[in-house]
Amino acid sequence: MAERRYEYAPAGTLPGLLQRGRGLGARMAAEDPAAAAELVYGCVRWEWRWDQQVDDRHLYLARLLRDLELPLDPVVGLLAAEDEDTRDRATGVLELLVLGGSEQARAALPGYVPEEEGPAPRPRQQPPDPCPDRDSASLLDQLRDPAANAGVKVTALRALSRRPPEPALIELVPGLGAADGTRQLPYLGRALEPLAGLAVPAAREWAASDREWLAWQGMKVLADHGDESDLPLLLAELERLWVDGYWCGPDDLARGLARFGSGAGGAVSLLRRFWLYTPHSYERAAYLEALAALGSAGMDEAFTESLWDCESGARLSGIAHAPERPEVGARLCYLRDDPMEEGEVRAAAGRRLAEGWAG
Repeated sequence: MAERRYEYAPAGTLPGLLQRGRGLGARMAAEDPAAAAELVYGCVRWEWRWDQQVDDRHLYLARLLRDLELPLDPVVGLLAAEDEDTRDRATGVLELLVLGGSEQARAALPGYVPEEEGPAPRPRQQPPDPCPDRDSASLLDQLRDPAANAGVKVTALRALSRRPPEPALIELVPGLGAADGTRQLPYLGRALEPLAGLAVPAAREWAASDREWLAWQGMKVLADHGDESDLPLLLAELERLWVDGYWCGPDDLARGLARFGSGAGGAVSLLRRFWLYTPHSYERAAYLEALAALGSAGMDEAFTESLWDCESGARLSGIAHAPERPEVGARLCYLRDDPMEEGEVRAAAGRRLAEGWAG
């Protein structure tokens, strides 16, 4: 089992910044590498990611080790750790360092052959239609059938999620929760997504439900397709998520609120808090973009910091919007030329520099 440490240090401290993969943490660590060394090693040793499947850290940590010129022995030693997840984290960091030219990392991984460039973006999985011989009308009938078990309904939803939208699905949504009432059935959101514009009236009813999963589905639809009359409800939900410390999902509201521009200015304070404090680094880019769309102050500094962020989405936002300053130009060159960097980020940095740089 992975050794997890979810007792995050305060977000404004160096330990807290490094645990969250914030760009400011990397910049502060560079000011005193010796003082930051044990914190960096600790971020490799312990699992800090909120969601291992989507939150990035390997490149962030590999860069810290390389740029701060820290000895690699403590990381190499983790290859012999008892738990597999710790070994995997150390291996992922060392593989990137091999790509960056580290001979010590290469010696620690004698069988590893590096790719030509940094890791590719994670592809989104698209499962095939599991019922190619069934028409959509019969699948909807299965969803209506109170005697059909959850497995049957999940299969029907999975099939519908691969097909043209079926408006009749909207009225069935409230009945498509798990038997214990704590969550919606898998594939419901994906099947509903192309219909969401039609679902706004129903979503306003769902949002008032005492079933959390149904209320959340309603909020997501309203965030993406509602109008200004829905803003008070969306802002209240964002506030509730902050008070409850709910870190998975507020990015959906952030992207929706960004549609309203300055009209949703009341969300700026909350969104900035989510950007600063979230341990779920994958969501940070959405908060950054929403803050910019809502006209938040201080975005030049936020976009500049994001050039050092652990998440490629945040780095891409920084590349697109950071102001023309000498430090920004130097960082763009760094991102363009770093063999450990993701190809998409390297290309974006190169384009920004090629467009003309006066910083």
